[in-house]
Amino acid sequence: MSEDGQKLSNNQRFQSATPSIKELEYVLDNCRIELNHGDEVWPNLYIGDISVAHDKEKRRKLDITSVLNATHSTWESKGDHAFYGQEIHYYGIAAEDSTDFNLGVHFHPTSDYVNKALTALNGKYIVSLCVLCESRSIALVLAYFMIYHYFSLADAVQSVVQHRAVLPNPGFLKQLQDLDVELQYKTNRCEFI
Repeated sequence: MSEDGQKLSNNQRFQSATPSIKELEYVLDNCRIELNHGDEVWPNLYIGDISVAHDKEKRRKLDITSVLNATHSTWESKGDHAFYGQEIHYYGIAAEDSTDFNLGVHFHPTSDYVNKALTALNGKYIVSLCVLCESRSIALVLAYFMIYHYFSLADAVQSVVQHRAVLPNPGFLKQLQDLDVELQYKTNRCEFI
């Protein structure tokens, strides 16, 4: 079998372990947790909506020192480097909550940022945000769990829905499926060579 044929069969094998969009949506739709303005989904990792992001007092109470803003420079968000000033480490991307938007190109850079904020900044809090924090920022956090904590997509979703109601759009779920297949292939490829 050619090397390309071997890669294809490995990718097909891993894709079967990745949940379908329908299966993911079923789990996400049946989450009975109330949607709050901010929830801790991992030690020192909060997912907060725009009201937390724009309220200095709420950020202070949560001891937020870093912000990942998935709505950077969009009409929904006034948050940017100037808004947060020197007291907050800031990383922003202008992501659209659209099934056609390629959020996948941001999975690795934002995961690197989150990991750095949680480890290098003495375990201080970080908040990932979008308007309601149900889609864009959730997809970025799921990618972080998959990239840095080696969670499968299914495990990442199960971990988050224990703490927060979420519903990434189907386009983002597809991109997360692709990431899941890619990461599983990279993790296990030595077994097939």
